[in-house]
Amino acid sequence: MNFTTSKSKNFDIYYSGQLADYVTSLAWSSPGKTLAIASAAGEVVLWEDGEITNLQTATGKSIDCVAFSPDGKYLAIAGQDGKVKIWRENQLINTLENEPAWVDKLAWNHTSNLLAFSLGRYVKVWDAETEEIVITLNFEKSSILGIDWRKDGHYLAISGYQGVKIWNTNNWDQEPYILATTTVSVAMAWSPDGKYLASGNMDRSVTVLEWENPDPWVMRGFPGKIRHLAWSEVTTSIGASLLASSSVEGVVVWEKSADESLGWEARILTNHVDIINVIAYAPQSLILASAGADGWLCLWNQAYEVSQILTGVRGGFSTLAWHPQGKLLAAGGEQGELIIWSTTTD
Repeated sequence: MNFTTSKSKNFDIYYSGQLADYVTSLAWSSPGKTLAIASAAGEVVLWEDGEITNLQTATGKSIDCVAFSPDGKYLAIAGQDGKVKIWRENQLINTLENEPAWVDKLAWNHTSNLLAFSLGRYVKVWDAETEEIVITLNFEKSSILGIDWRKDGHYLAISGYQGVKIWNTNNWDQEPYILATTTVSVAMAWSPDGKYLASGNMDRSVTVLEWENPDPWVMRGFPGKIRHLAWSEVTTSIGASLLASSSVEGVVVWEKSADESLGWEARILTNHVDIINVIAYAPQSLILASAGADGWLCLWNQAYEVSQILTGVRGGFSTLAWHPQGKLLAAGGEQGELIIWSTTTD
């Protein structure tokens, strides 16, 4: 392989704190100045250079997703109470009431302040500038399990039972493209260049669609359902990102072969001893982070070796998020811990 990336870095604890319950979601603002943290107790807090601001104290109802708009201007949260709340500069400016629905998926468009969020079998798209719902999309087959905008903002993918539907955001009335499966798409993600869409499936398979190619690749042989997917921003010598997929306690890294007949070649990474709860590549790097219920956060270098194991939670790790420049790594614990590590080489 021929990569252009930095060597693996060592990370040291930079900050640690405690929330009242399971950390459900983490999100950095695009400049990397602010980290939003949510918990199963309903807390929402902001971390900024060691200082904590409480946006919402515990309510007893879980907040399951937090996300900043691409310009960092807005913060959206949603969860068990069915409300989608929007903050601007730490001020609550809008609350979208959706009771009794449980909103557990939301995502901002990468190029405009459009927010997509799940409501049962539907996804609503809200415009932060006009403060109006612009479209309601019907998935039909099941509840929504994944929402992801393509990086150019032109397509919105929604996943669930029997595959993924992809809408053209320039023409919402156009029939969606369907990446069909016979099972449930549990995890789904666009590659950074928008060329590929991956679906991790309940039947222990991974489907990879090359956009405008009607014949997707299907990779099988996993020990359980595919829980998480992660694409690298760094590409290989043939210009393709790496795709990591996690199943039970293992990770498989897929590299697109230059030989079309070979498709994607696999490398298995094993170190965890319990279920992996989240995986993510560092920005502009081939460092892959995997955090598990075993209380280990493993950092894998480009040679697919564990370069460092981070610990510090009493139970397992629940989630993680890389700083936009990769210089900080934040993780949440199943018992409410918040830990932020900093690179020793920066």
